[in-house]
Amino acid sequence: MNRSFPLATLATGLFATGFALFPVLARDVASTELYDPFEPVAATDIETVVSEPVAIPQPLVAPPKPPKTLVVSTSTGEASWYGPGFFGNRTANGELFKRGTMTAAHRTLPFGTKVRVTNLRNGRETVVRINDRGPFAGDRVIDLAHGAAHHLGLVSSGIAQVRLEVLR
Repeated sequence: MNRSFPLATLATGLFATGFALFPVLARDVASTELYDPFEPVAATDIETVVSEPVAIPQPLVAPPKPPKTLVVSTSTGEASWYGPGFFGNRTANGELFKRGTMTAAHRTLPFGTKVRVTNLRNGRETVVRINDRGPFAGDRVIDLAHGAAHHLGLVSSGIAQVRLEVLR
């Protein structure tokens, strides 16, 4: 019982002090003007703040331009494409041959060589990477994977006259 008495006294004192301060606090926050919360506020009573435009810092150094593609050699000839029946097999450089790839087979160009192929009939062009050997039919100059052939628009015809540009 001895413990609860001081706590009760303390609580009563704090409670009474709060009531004593209430009129002072209420007087400080009391508004001098009464207003209707549903009454519209005049536009002149609203203070408009306009911020200055922020200057976006410009980079000190221009971003590097992509290296220009250099055409090493150009040739023309007939291209064909291959795909069905070869998907899942390994190419001459050991890669798994997949549907839709932008690769090609060439008899002599080193693996990894990039070649821009342009279909001379419709003007479409794409860049392929040499990863296989061929073609092994006729006088064809390149054998395109299905993805490249589709991009060039020669899947339905099977063959097309093309321009090859070996890139560096």
